[in-house]
Amino acid sequence: MQKQTDARNRGILGSDTAMVDRLPRLDRGGLVLLCIFLGTLRESRAGQIRYSVPEETDKGFFVGNISKDLGLEPRELAERGVRIVSRGRTQLFALNPRSGSLITAGRIDREELCEMVSACLLNMEILAEDILKIYGVEVEIMDINDNAPSFREEEVEIKISEHATPGLRFPLPNAKDPDVGVNSLQSYQLSPNSYFSLHVRGGSDGVKNPELVLEQALDREKEAAHLLLLTALDGGDPIRKGAVPIRVVVLDVNDHIPKFTQSVYRVSVPENLSSGTRVLVVNATDPDEGVNGEVMYSFRNTESKVSEIFQLDSRTGEVLIRGSLDYEKYRFYEMEIQGQDGGGLVTIAKLLITVVDVNDNAPEITITSSTNSVLENSPPGTVIALLNVQDQDSEENGQVSCFIPKNLPFKLEKTYGNYYKLITSKALDREQVQSYNITMTATDQGSPPLSTETHISLNVADDNDNAPAFLHSTYSAYIPENNPRGSSIFSVTAHDPDSKENARVIYFLAEDTIQGAPLSSYISINSDTGVLFALRSFDYEQFHDLQLWVTARDSGYPPLSSNVSLSLFVLDQNDNAPEILYPALPSDGSTGVELAPRSAEPGYLVTKVVAVDRDSGQNAWLSYRLLKASEPGLFAVGVHTGEVRTARALQDRDALKQSLVVAVQDHGQPPLSATVTLTVAVTDSIPDVLADLGSLESPANPDDSGLTLYLVVAVTTVSCVFLAFVLVLLALRLRRWHSSRLLQAPGEALTGAPASHFVGVDRVQAFLQTYSHEVSLTADSRKSHLIFPQPNYADTLISQESYEKSEPLLVAEDLATGLGKSDPTNNQVRFISLSPKCWRLGTSLSISFFLILL
Repeated sequence: MQKQTDARNRGILGSDTAMVDRLPRLDRGGLVLLCIFLGTLRESRAGQIRYSVPEETDKGFFVGNISKDLGLEPRELAERGVRIVSRGRTQLFALNPRSGSLITAGRIDREELCEMVSACLLNMEILAEDILKIYGVEVEIMDINDNAPSFREEEVEIKISEHATPGLRFPLPNAKDPDVGVNSLQSYQLSPNSYFSLHVRGGSDGVKNPELVLEQALDREKEAAHLLLLTALDGGDPIRKGAVPIRVVVLDVNDHIPKFTQSVYRVSVPENLSSGTRVLVVNATDPDEGVNGEVMYSFRNTESKVSEIFQLDSRTGEVLIRGSLDYEKYRFYEMEIQGQDGGGLVTIAKLLITVVDVNDNAPEITITSSTNSVLENSPPGTVIALLNVQDQDSEENGQVSCFIPKNLPFKLEKTYGNYYKLITSKALDREQVQSYNITMTATDQGSPPLSTETHISLNVADDNDNAPAFLHSTYSAYIPENNPRGSSIFSVTAHDPDSKENARVIYFLAEDTIQGAPLSSYISINSDTGVLFALRSFDYEQFHDLQLWVTARDSGYPPLSSNVSLSLFVLDQNDNAPEILYPALPSDGSTGVELAPRSAEPGYLVTKVVAVDRDSGQNAWLSYRLLKASEPGLFAVGVHTGEVRTARALQDRDALKQSLVVAVQDHGQPPLSATVTLTVAVTDSIPDVLADLGSLESPANPDDSGLTLYLVVAVTTVSCVFLAFVLVLLALRLRRWHSSRLLQAPGEALTGAPASHFVGVDRVQAFLQTYSHEVSLTADSRKSHLIFPQPNYADTLISQESYEKSEPLLVAEDLATGLGKSDPTNNQVRFISLSPKCWRLGTSLSISFFLILL
């Protein structure tokens, strides 16, 4: 025992030669040769590593250098994820990360692991997680002599008739030794005596069956019982033994031995039989009478486990199921049934029970290694999980097929033994499916088939494989001109089906210039929301539209982007009033004059007002209307053409100068307008007026100023004469008025009118119109100006502007239209109201004097 302990402490596997030196050379020679042979065959199987270790070793006992056999350094075991794959049972071995060796994880009892197997081989798998590869390891548990032979019976009683003949044999109980090889049961010994000897009979299965042989006749009267000791010995070192006492009782004569109907009973039973089910009935007959003919049945040399499963009725011989059968644990039972009559004669029959496998075990799926996330666009063949499939049933019931649904982009491939790997069959797309719940089903070939399912949840990790996409290929936006700075113009949105950072979109504008200025000075975009803002107030008259390129870029690596065209149209607003191109205001500050012949018919085109509007559309539609006229109803303006035409024929009573105010208005909201004042000169002969206008140029020499002086003196003289004439007329008029007051004429109905409006001839009064004319002469100017006479009707509103504005002199003879009173402040002559006859007389005189002076 001390030698074996020393051998364990020094490592039997790595030191086969040292163990040979320590073992006795006689009994352990075969074991030494076996160890050497196994050591040379450790790598004989392809892809499998073999070790051997003795049983009953301490925890941490060295089994083998696994790192060396895998071609790795000890430190690489942890780095590469090398571990032992557990199948659910107690782990017997472990990996030492420091030394890289395979060691025992606890006490190993070969008899407990391999009770009925001579060669105890344990298989395990070593997984390298970095490459997802399985290595098979086979460890043989070497037997040591740690068990002594033992008998199940504490005492054996044998009844023998005193008339038994010498040479008669009586079976003795077998001893059991769970050790194997030389450590198992080797021989039996019987205590010395003169009546009995021991004979060991070898069975076909190699079991040694001891038998008690009667050497000489017994005499009950001399000795009624014999006490013997049967000893069983093994071949270990030291030799272990076990003994059972045998009591031989000498009986009276019983000359018939019971006989079974069959020497060997064979029966097959399914493993799913319930407790209490009858397996078979054994029967033995004895022709003796009385007690000697009554046979009692019992199990002989039966292990304790058999007695736990089967039950034998001692009287009827029925074999019943007591416990539960399990084909995966015990497939075959061999036992002996003993039939003994009342006289002590015994007969033996063998019972062989074969357990038939029933498909009562569903397949087991063990996920050895798996990942819960895989990157999309991973190449086909990417390993997702490594799993082991087992079925404890046998033959067809243990044949397992593993599969997954066909509509998934995955497939199962068989690798080593019952190991499968789950791999991708094509590239994954997270935008289509973000996660998978993979159901793996294992089904055996039994009837009915049993199956097991297990699930693996797999998330597809996002890869930046999608560029942001706009909803439309192009966008159009409209903004009114004169917009406030910083106002929102438009919003674009791009969608990226990726996730997290890969889906975060940033917007920006492509660099460009607008009329020499960078685009960024006109428009900006919010990089997060895609909202565009106007940095300036746009002017439709400056540009009508802008063409922009908006870029959307995600935040992935590498970043992906897409572009979209945005057409920004500036909408016109009514912000420009009409601009009058004709008539244009003269550069010298005077007002232009349009000519109209007095003989013009209705509809005669006098002039045309031309105006434009810088706006567009409805804002630029112009309409013309006559806002104000010195002679209402005389002229009309075309609404859409701006043409100024006569509305009726000119009459003698119409003033020679007509003032028109024409308004030009657009159709915007609100409408804007502009006005222009037209002066129309009515004349009898337009060619003569044009010729006179050509001669009224400024004098080119100093003599012109002398002429002007003569004209002033002449006009002043004529004015004085005319003033005297008017005074005389007034005196006469006052006299007549005084006379009329005295007469008290009956026509008092007209007393309400001013006296200046009436004239009496031969006691008849008539209502006269009053005419008012203005003549303006400027002494300090090279050009004389004339304000044309206008009739003053009681029902006509005369424009104040017509009295305040001066017009260029058009017709020379019009200067002599009347006599008036001089105004020393502005050198103007204002005429008084006269009767028509007086007016004609005064005018004739004035013109005559003026022509004489010229």
